[in-house]
Amino acid sequence: MLHVNPKMLARLDELETDLVDRRTRAEAEGWAGEIEGIDMTLTFLRAKRDDTRRRLRRPTVALGIPALTRAADLREAPMTTPSVRPVVT
Repeated sequence: MLHVNPKMLARLDELETDLVDRRTRAEAEGWAGEIEGIDMTLTFLRAKRDDTRRRLRRPTVALGIPALTRAADLREAPMTTPSVRPVVT
């Protein structure tokens, strides 16, 4: 899933205003298909904006980098492949 850069929240607000204006014109002109498309776009835009605002309120979590504790760990757990038996018919 692509995330919106929080710096672009103001731009999303501008896009919403423009879409609302376009929807008003589409209603005046009787463009039913255009109204439906604009409504879908507004729904997705608002969802992305709300998700971006929600992510801003959530603190980030440091997961750290996993590390081996000893070099011997590599020797103790060698990689094995399962044995394959030929099928006899």
